[in-house]
Amino acid sequence: MKRLVLAWAATAVAATGAAVGVLALLGTGLTGDSGHVLSQAEVRAALSTATQRATGPATALTPGTATPSPGKLIRSPGGTVIASCAGDLVTLRSWSPAQNHSVDTVEPGPAREAKVEFEPDEGEEVELKITCSSGRPVTRTGS
Repeated sequence: MKRLVLAWAATAVAATGAAVGVLALLGTGLTGDSGHVLSQAEVRAALSTATQRATGPATALTPGTATPSPGKLIRSPGGTVIASCAGDLVTLRSWSPAQNHSVDTVEPGPAREAKVEFEPDEGEEVELKITCSSGRPVTRTGS
């Protein structure tokens, strides 16, 4: 019986040691926090890479089309939208309703005007109409 308990304890110690070693190799430690804080430059580089992957390479554009502008964050009481322009065509890259709102209608473009309607649980909906002016997204709100 004593040998069985010793064997069990040795196995438990070995398994725990292996788990700690694997976590150390992965860089997360026991708490799951690597302790590495990103600098502003690292954050910008990561966001730039993510944006490029999400929008695709510029070479995917057909000849004669304008390069899309960087996305512009548009806030409203109903939610937020990220829009960009390519020439005079606007494209909604993403949209997210505010708390207690839902997305009713989306016309993401690319078009001369893109539209998203955020509908609240109670009250009037918030409609955002977005166009391009001088290569930048411009917003009109309506209800």
